[in-house]
Amino acid sequence: MIVTTTNEIPGKSFQILGLVMGNTVQSVHIGKDFLAGFKNLVGGELEAYNEMLTKARQIAGDRMYQQAVSMGADAIVGMHFESNSVTQGATEILAYGTAVKFVG
Repeated sequence: MIVTTTNEIPGKSFQILGLVMGNTVQSVHIGKDFLAGFKNLVGGELEAYNEMLTKARQIAGDRMYQQAVSMGADAIVGMHFESNSVTQGATEILAYGTAVKFVG
């Protein structure tokens, strides 16, 4: 299945099936969150948060993809990720786009 951030797929005509989305709320382990607090004091990459967000994007994207598959989609266009802080150390990731079926 094609998944793209663009609203068009060159050479393809399609029928819109509808919105598809997937989300997850992830948090870091309390110990890693505590250590990240120290990292804020000296600077540098917060690796525990990078790992958490990478995993969250994968889960949200997979859930969006599975919804598109269940609708019989050939592609997802206009795909985006959004994030929102839920609480200290926990973030929601939302993946969304438009499921389409190729015609012609």
